[in-house]
Amino acid sequence: MTTLRYLLLLLLPFSIFAQEKAHYDTHKFRQLLQELATPNSEHTASGAPGHDYKQQQVDYVMEIVLNEAENKLTGTETITYHNNSDDTLDYLWVQLDQNKRSKNSKSQLKSNGAAPTLLSPKDFTKQFINPFDGGFNIISVLDSDQNELKYQINYTMMRINLPRPLKSGESFVFSIQWWYQINNFVEFGGRSGFEHFPKDGNNLYIIAQFFPRLAVYNNIEGWQNQQFWGRSEWALEFGNYQVSITVPADHILDGTGVLTNRKEVFSSKQLKRYKKAQKSYTTPVIITTQEEVLKKEKIVTTQTKTWKLKATNVRDFAFASSRKFIFDAMAVDINGKRVMAHSLYPKEGNPLWEQYSTKSIKVALETYSDYTFDYPYHKAISIHAKNQGMEYPMICWNRGRPNEDGSYSTRTKQKMISVIIHEVGHNFFPMIVNSDERQWTWMDEGLNSFLQYFAEQNWEKGYPAKRGPAYKIVGYMQGDQSKIVPIMSKADDSYQFGSNAYAKPATALHILRNLVMGPALFDHAFKTYSKRWMFKHPTPADFFRTMEDASAMDLDWFWRGWFYTTDVVDIGIESVTSYAFVIAKNKTNNAIQINRKKIKFGDVVDETTLASNYNYDHNLPTNTLANYAYEVAFTKPGGLIMPIIVQYIFTDNTSERIVYPAEVWRKNEFKFKKTYTSHKPLKQIVIDPDLESADIDTSNNYWPVQKTTRFERFKKK
Repeated sequence: MTTLRYLLLLLLPFSIFAQEKAHYDTHKFRQLLQELATPNSEHTASGAPGHDYKQQQVDYVMEIVLNEAENKLTGTETITYHNNSDDTLDYLWVQLDQNKRSKNSKSQLKSNGAAPTLLSPKDFTKQFINPFDGGFNIISVLDSDQNELKYQINYTMMRINLPRPLKSGESFVFSIQWWYQINNFVEFGGRSGFEHFPKDGNNLYIIAQFFPRLAVYNNIEGWQNQQFWGRSEWALEFGNYQVSITVPADHILDGTGVLTNRKEVFSSKQLKRYKKAQKSYTTPVIITTQEEVLKKEKIVTTQTKTWKLKATNVRDFAFASSRKFIFDAMAVDINGKRVMAHSLYPKEGNPLWEQYSTKSIKVALETYSDYTFDYPYHKAISIHAKNQGMEYPMICWNRGRPNEDGSYSTRTKQKMISVIIHEVGHNFFPMIVNSDERQWTWMDEGLNSFLQYFAEQNWEKGYPAKRGPAYKIVGYMQGDQSKIVPIMSKADDSYQFGSNAYAKPATALHILRNLVMGPALFDHAFKTYSKRWMFKHPTPADFFRTMEDASAMDLDWFWRGWFYTTDVVDIGIESVTSYAFVIAKNKTNNAIQINRKKIKFGDVVDETTLASNYNYDHNLPTNTLANYAYEVAFTKPGGLIMPIIVQYIFTDNTSERIVYPAEVWRKNEFKFKKTYTSHKPLKQIVIDPDLESADIDTSNNYWPVQKTTRFERFKKK
């Protein structure tokens, strides 16, 4: 007896207390805590700027000279750096983006050296033998007393060693004198430079990243001094600008800021026309005509003219200049405030640009203002530049050139309208909601592409948008996983940049708006984020947290799946089990239900038979003769958690659409069962009938199984 008890005690740990091996929490609905930075008094847990939020300010006074004969840009800038942080700084970091174009640029060394199969001798020489040398030539770096400052250049970054530590609340004034050779962006590429027109011998200049600019310093990572390799863009501080730009006297120039000497640089005709444009809210007014431009193209002046621009609270500065510019403008009403829309383009852009550019600006400003905040600047400018699409505060370069005879296809027209809407939209993200482009491309390109869709639909109902609708991202998500990275990746590290940084986040936000949150909740939260971070530096965590804070929705599962992984959407129907519920009436008119019994519909069964053989319920509605129930087993081969969009189609061809929330996958992320009841028999069940979820495999979306191609479904839609 004693021995038996002992043996039982020995067996207990192995039988009763045996456990599975412990593991880390990999649940798709776990909170997004490890991935996000810890909230603090500057970037709060709600996603709003905190009571201690601070950011640096950098002011610039610049004298710029454009030498057209030598294609050379010379500048002197006086910089006032305001240290608003709580930290003491021993040095400043300055961005020298033009150094990417230096002959000894590291960008050339890191690039793939393989030559294309077909390459002309001219292109081979340009690419591999004699690349363009366009880096900064720093003449001097001086303090306010004209003493030389010590500095060191590391590729595209320059560290300026301060003569004494710059304490919190202090400012430091210094100047940099520089010059560089302007690149031909048509031949050598780039977001800035000039285009030469051989037929008339003139140039068109789009000038950006043209001056040494201070890097961002904040409490997130200190100095944002990651090198500029060419794709990942910029992190910049806000400040005030006073810029004087000297160009040939016959040039028309426009740029960031208010033109403070319009009467000096405009002719009396141009002034009169511009005043008319300020009152025209429906039709653009031509300020400089094509006929006037044709005359200027034939005679090149040696005289110069200085244009003066002043900008307040902007993060950057850019300008465009050419004697070839036709110039038209109109007014846009943004909730009672007049904003001027400007378009500048050579004759090579007509008639396309004269017809559509300025009106495209108007639609962009109106639409983006509706979804975010009222456009705060006094103007927005669209510049025609071949093969370009680039943005800066108040000004952007846009492609879209018709054939030499002036003809153009619908595709050319739509691509031009789309790129103008997109680049003008960048005034909102990141020029005002000033995210870090060097690290988080999706925070400007993705959000901007999301809003671009609405502006395009406002331009024309049914406009063929390139990005936004879910079915447009399926091809990318079906691709080779070794060539796909999460959205939360730097642009320099991406394989398919456009799909990853533009299209996928735009699609994710459309799905979030339409399927997960609903337009009302989403729009309020998105506008809250936009207004909270106007003229500030938000992080991804600020966006994620604000969207949840303003909607009372836990979206961590969504951010993790769509932004931190390369998982795909694939939801299907594994099986369907159908049941018939026959209802009969007895003499006392009580309804009786027969549960899961194989009884022919229409059979009359008396109460005695039911009582002895079946379960029945006296409380059912007496006007119901038959019910149908279908137990549907859904499966999720794809890794992404998503709502299930189901269309139940009856034999009379009517249907019901139900969206089961994503939370159905909480207990089992692979399978989910749901019983659907109706008064009519079903003919078919379809998942995602309108291609709204980016499902990469629709072959399992039907019951009964239906052989159909994605193209056939798209064609039907």
